[in-house]
Amino acid sequence: MERRAHWDAIAEKLPNWRGWGGTYHRRLAEIYRQLIKPGQRVLELGCGQGDLLAALQPGVGVGVDFSAGMIRNACQLHSDANLRFELRDAHDLSGLSANLDPVKDRIPFDAIILSDLLNDVWDVQTILEQAAHLSHPGTRLIINSYSRLWELPLTLAKQLGLAQPMLTPNWLTVEDITNLAGLAGFDVFRRWHEVLWPLRTPGLDALCNRYLVHLWPFQHMALANLIVARPVPSAPVLPIEAKLPSVSVIVPARNEAGNIPQIFARCPEMGNQTELIFVEGHSSDDTYAAIEASMASNPGRPARLYHQAGIGKGDAVRLGFAQARGDIVMILDADLTVPSEDLPRFYEALRSGKGEFINGVRLVYPMEKQAMRFFNFLGNKFFSLTFSWLLGQPVKDTLCGTKALWRADYEKIAANRVYFGDFDPFGDFDLLFGAVHLCRKIVDLPVRYRERTYGTTNIQRWKHGWLLLKMVSIAAKRLKFI
Repeated sequence: MERRAHWDAIAEKLPNWRGWGGTYHRRLAEIYRQLIKPGQRVLELGCGQGDLLAALQPGVGVGVDFSAGMIRNACQLHSDANLRFELRDAHDLSGLSANLDPVKDRIPFDAIILSDLLNDVWDVQTILEQAAHLSHPGTRLIINSYSRLWELPLTLAKQLGLAQPMLTPNWLTVEDITNLAGLAGFDVFRRWHEVLWPLRTPGLDALCNRYLVHLWPFQHMALANLIVARPVPSAPVLPIEAKLPSVSVIVPARNEAGNIPQIFARCPEMGNQTELIFVEGHSSDDTYAAIEASMASNPGRPARLYHQAGIGKGDAVRLGFAQARGDIVMILDADLTVPSEDLPRFYEALRSGKGEFINGVRLVYPMEKQAMRFFNFLGNKFFSLTFSWLLGQPVKDTLCGTKALWRADYEKIAANRVYFGDFDPFGDFDLLFGAVHLCRKIVDLPVRYRERTYGTTNIQRWKHGWLLLKMVSIAAKRLKFI
């Protein structure tokens, strides 16, 4: 009762309240719009006046709050037909649905928001368990909470009337929330800091909140901790008659004639069916004819061949993905420096839900002597550290050609490609950036990297190194300093 009375009193004052919260909440809305795309089914627990939920333009938006005053304000401020606000305690969400028609069956949400809620609730684990009941395997739980470092500044701001009055908060650390989320059935896979300067100060607030807050040591001074989690995947239990996912293996091939027969001989069957899709890219040897001959010699092996009209591996990969029919799509470099026998590991990691984007890593096991030149190795190390920081998830090897993802996710990446632009001659970063933009969990999978047995590398380390630096700037602008 004390908590309800507290927030009802704040709801009465909010329409005329002027404090630092405007800058803070506008910045949070910008961040959430990067994480949640318009048209999704979104639930916000502790929605207050509903401003954040409305800013996300959901296809279906449901806001829940236990304060009658807050719900009344939300209904008055936001009359969008796609929004619904309900007066209820987030500790008990039984019967809640993403469906705007309460007569229909319960539908889970694509995104669940807990914005500055966990600091204020009685039982955090119960709140998270309620969210888990309203999730499907692709749901993203997004949490922001105050950093304990700001306990004294927020107390002073409250006394000066710059911040909303607060009851005694929980002051949970990121580690506390991660642990509680795990107990409730969520897997936290991304954590970072936001908002260094919550006061409206032209020029300074943008500098602090877009740039400095993501740099050392300023990130440790941030006001808000951000966390993205997904439901912990359960082990797939399939009946005998169930259909396993099918697989398309995309093989970009340029000057690789000597490797083609080995690909047909060694590439394993995975799932319900495995098809090979070759994209030949203006070879100076007889790669195209070698693929045709191997297809004729292996009539029982589903395989298709396309001649690349554009240039670059990235262009070839996109053509292959566009022609893929499998539920899972993979890339296999035709040089076989990553053995095709490793592909079932990618398949199982994806099918079992351990990750949603499986990224090959060549930098864990010892390499064969001539597998990677020294400066290429140093470049990979540098870019892996840089991109792990930029992407917010560990990515040890950005340029390993072997990757796997669900075709449905690739189609979403392709549909949103305009956000980054057509910038990637390799194809690796287009996929990595797109996966992060979709809030997918990236998992590194170590592989053994072998020497070539035929041909020479198509990588030009100095020219392509400059291109990689350009991609660093693109990732920084579009994913980090937004």
